[in-house]
Amino acid sequence: MLNIPKLAVGDILEMRKPHPCGSKRFRILRTGSDIRLVCEGCGRDMEMPREKVEKAAKKIFTAENTDL
Repeated sequence: MLNIPKLAVGDILEMRKPHPCGSKRFRILRTGSDIRLVCEGCGRDMEMPREKVEKAAKKIFTAENTDL
C-alpha cells in the first residue's frame, strides 16, 4: 500500500537537506500538483513538484499540532 502524506496549507516540513541559509524547515503556502513553500529561516519562497517535496520531507508538523 502506498504511503501518501497529507499536506495542507500551514503545515511545516522538515527537509532532509538544509536550504543554503541553513534552515531545514519550510511552511506550505499552496498545495496542488506543485507545492509552494517558504523557508522559515530566510523567508525565500519557492515552488516544487509534489513528488519531489514528498521525497525530500523528513518530518511533517501539521498546522493544528505544531510541536516545534
